[in-house]
Amino acid sequence: MEVNYLDAVIIGGGQSGLATAYHLRKVTSNYLVLDAGVQPGGAWPHAWDSLRLFSPAAASSLPGWLMPATAEAYPDRNEAIDYLTRYEQRYSFPVKRPVQVESVEKETEGFRLHTSAGVFHSRTVIAATGTWSKPFIPDYPGRDSFGGRQIHSAHYRSPEAFRGQRVLVVGGGNSAAQILAEVSRVAHTQWVTLHEPTFLPDEVDGRYVFEVATQRFHAAQQGVTLPPASLGDIIMLDSVREARSRGVLKARRPFARIIPEGVEWPDGTQERFDAILWCTGFRPALDFLAPLNVLTPEGRVEVAETRSTRQPGLWLVGYGNWTGFASATLIGVNRSARRTAEEVKEYGR
Repeated sequence: MEVNYLDAVIIGGGQSGLATAYHLRKVTSNYLVLDAGVQPGGAWPHAWDSLRLFSPAAASSLPGWLMPATAEAYPDRNEAIDYLTRYEQRYSFPVKRPVQVESVEKETEGFRLHTSAGVFHSRTVIAATGTWSKPFIPDYPGRDSFGGRQIHSAHYRSPEAFRGQRVLVVGGGNSAAQILAEVSRVAHTQWVTLHEPTFLPDEVDGRYVFEVATQRFHAAQQGVTLPPASLGDIIMLDSVREARSRGVLKARRPFARIIPEGVEWPDGTQERFDAILWCTGFRPALDFLAPLNVLTPEGRVEVAETRSTRQPGLWLVGYGNWTGFASATLIGVNRSARRTAEEVKEYGR
C-alpha cells in the first residue's frame, strides 16, 4: 500500500513551533503542526497568573509580526497568549490539536508518528515541545516524608493558597524571584538557592539576553570562542524590586534534608514549613523520541546547531542554549527556526 508522506511534522505548537512554521511555510506547504494543547499559546496558558515577560512587546516578538504594544511596559501572561493565538491565525498555520505524540519511529522513507489522532508519516520531524510538561524536582533526602504541600512552579498559580503560611521557595532563577516576590506579601518565606543569587542592574531587561545571544552567534560565525555566558542573572522587574525593598531577596544555601515538619539545615537546626515551592527548572519533553535511540541520560539529543547528529531528518528547536543560544525565548528562537527550515529544505533535495 502506498503511503503518503508529509515533508515535515512540527511537534509542538508553542512559540518555537510557530516560529519554525513561519519559516517552513516558505519551503513547503506539505507540513503539519501537531500540538498537545487544547488552545494556542504553548506553555503560556499554564503559567502563573501574574507572570510578566522580561522585555517590552517589540523585543518579545516572533518573526514577521511584532507583538502589539501593551498597556504596561512588559507584557503579561494573557497578552502573550493573545499574541501567540493571533500569530497562529495570522499565518493560517496547519495546526492540529489536541494531539499527543506518543512515539516516533524510523521507517524507510522517513518517520512514523504514533499519536492520539492516529499515525502520521513524514520525511522529517522537528521537535518543538519545550520543557513545561517535564518539571524537575531534585531528589533531596527525606523529600517523600514532608507532611506539608509541595508544588512545582509549573503548577503554581497565585499566592492566595499560601496566605498566612510558612513557605520555602527553592531555586535561583527568575521564576523563583518572581514567585518569592508575591508569595512573601502574604506568607512568611525563606529562599534557598544553590549559589548566592545575582541580580542584573535595574535598568537592564530581557533585551540583554538577546544581545548576548547575538554576540555569541556572530563570534561563532567568525570562529571565535567567547567565555561562557550566564543568562541566569535575575532581571529586576517591578515586583522583584519591590521585594528587594522589603528585604526578602535574601537566600540561604541548601538544607541538608527534608523532615516531616520542614527542613534540617547543615548545622543541624530544624525549621518548620507548611509548603515547599520548587522553582527548580524543567527537563526536555522528548520521551516520544525514545524509539530512535537518540536520547542522552539527561533526556537531551546531541545536535549540531538544531540538527540531530545521530538521526538524519530530525531537528530540535527552542529547548535552550544547547539548541541555540537564547532559543527558549520569544525573540531568540527566530535564528534557530530559520536555520532549521533552511536545513529541512536542503535535506529534501
